[in-house]
Amino acid sequence: MDWHATTILSVRRGPRVAIGGDGQVTLGTTVMKDNAVKVRKLLDGQVLVGFAGSAADSFALLERFETKLKDFPDNVPRAATELAKLWRTDRILRRLEAVLIVVDSRHSLLLSGSGDVIQSSDGILSTGSGGGYALAAARALLTHTELSAGQIVREALKVAGGIDIYTNGNLTVEELQNDT
Repeated sequence: MDWHATTILSVRRGPRVAIGGDGQVTLGTTVMKDNAVKVRKLLDGQVLVGFAGSAADSFALLERFETKLKDFPDNVPRAATELAKLWRTDRILRRLEAVLIVVDSRHSLLLSGSGDVIQSSDGILSTGSGGGYALAAARALLTHTELSAGQIVREALKVAGGIDIYTNGNLTVEELQNDT
């Protein structure tokens, strides 16, 4: 049976960035858990990470990313690139099935097992089964409203949850402010 879980969305607006995810974990056609937390604070709350994919794989990658952050504490893109290189070249890691969205006050990055480190041009990143729906909703809200980054994440995830059967309305949203 296939595990399906998650929609993760990050939005950057003005001096704030927000990242959020739903709480549903599904096995086949059965909801196994509705309150999973798929967004984590790292580096004393300076970096936020959302993950989609296998929970065990995601946690393994989170641990390795946290190690890279400690090696490069003021350089999230470098830490992300180092993780992506390791993820791509390590025989065991390259089998991990997960995607990470990583944000700090200045950067928003999507990391995948194929070695991708993607920075969006519009400040919006999404992944997971409802990621496309959340992305479309967030782009519309960013263009046509004055909502804050956190409000856009919440509303766009609600839209995704209304369309995607693997996404629910039990949301976790975290925000950071750019102080520079």
